[in-house]
Amino acid sequence: MADKPRLWITRRLSDATLERAQRDYDTVINHEDTPGTAQDLIAASAEFDAIIPCHSEHFSAEVAAQLDPRLKIIANHSVGVDHCDLPALEARGITVTNTPDVLSDATAELAMLLMLGAARNAVAGDRIVRTGAWDFWSPSFMVGKQVTGARLGIIGMGRVGRAFAAKARGFDMDIHYYNRSELSTEAAQGATYHSTVESLLGVADFLSLHCPATPETTGLMNAERFALLPDGAVMVNSARGALVDEAALTAALDSGKLAAAGLDCFQTEPGGNPALAKYDNIFMLPHIGSATTRTRDAMGFRALDNLDAFFAGKTPGDKLV
Repeated sequence: MADKPRLWITRRLSDATLERAQRDYDTVINHEDTPGTAQDLIAASAEFDAIIPCHSEHFSAEVAAQLDPRLKIIANHSVGVDHCDLPALEARGITVTNTPDVLSDATAELAMLLMLGAARNAVAGDRIVRTGAWDFWSPSFMVGKQVTGARLGIIGMGRVGRAFAAKARGFDMDIHYYNRSELSTEAAQGATYHSTVESLLGVADFLSLHCPATPETTGLMNAERFALLPDGAVMVNSARGALVDEAALTAALDSGKLAAAGLDCFQTEPGGNPALAKYDNIFMLPHIGSATTRTRDAMGFRALDNLDAFFAGKTPGDKLV
């Protein structure tokens, strides 16, 4: 055991991942499954060669400056890395990896669930049946917004955005997208490119966000941009909470500009925004986009693949810095 690199796994990952990690590394697992604090991370850096964290562990510039030189690699169990100050970690000579590709379909499935649930009054419908309050029916009862054939705007046509578009084609949706660069004809699969977010919003009867949280995208959907959507639009966010100004979101719902929203992520996590709970037309889930058994195994294995490559003297396939 002594010749194996020491690995700290900060959260309770899948059983298959933990079994493989314990086989190949001198592994310590946080079975309490609580988020690692800044002090936890700093202390662990003196005891471990590698850490597999989740997005719940924050490697800020302040934390990075205090990490012990023993820590060589942070192999994230996530595709998003907005919890890591990459320049600060790179300056400390620490390799950082993520887990792209493997969670695209699971996240796209959840985005589809959010879109359908928001469009068809899933929150109110579920509640009135569960509570025994279903004592009425009429042609005007719980009328929603039809997805089939509608115009769908996607912001961020990376792996998850393209996976979502593929599923939306099953509903015959007319797909439009904004991306930093236009996709090839083969990758676009008939989707219409918009060179600006503002141009896209004008045609987005349904809008789905699939871009990372960066200084440029924080507050992406603000009051000015909600105003550009068609009246009665539906917005879905399965990417990052920082993309949406939540006060502007509720104002858009109050005015009727937005008919509904589907959210899997929030500005404050865990916990979300209590002010959103009063809206029956917001379908909310607790940031579970990638939470399927198959995807959790794949994410864990991908993180371990990156560790295996690093400690074999190779460049990890998902090296960011």
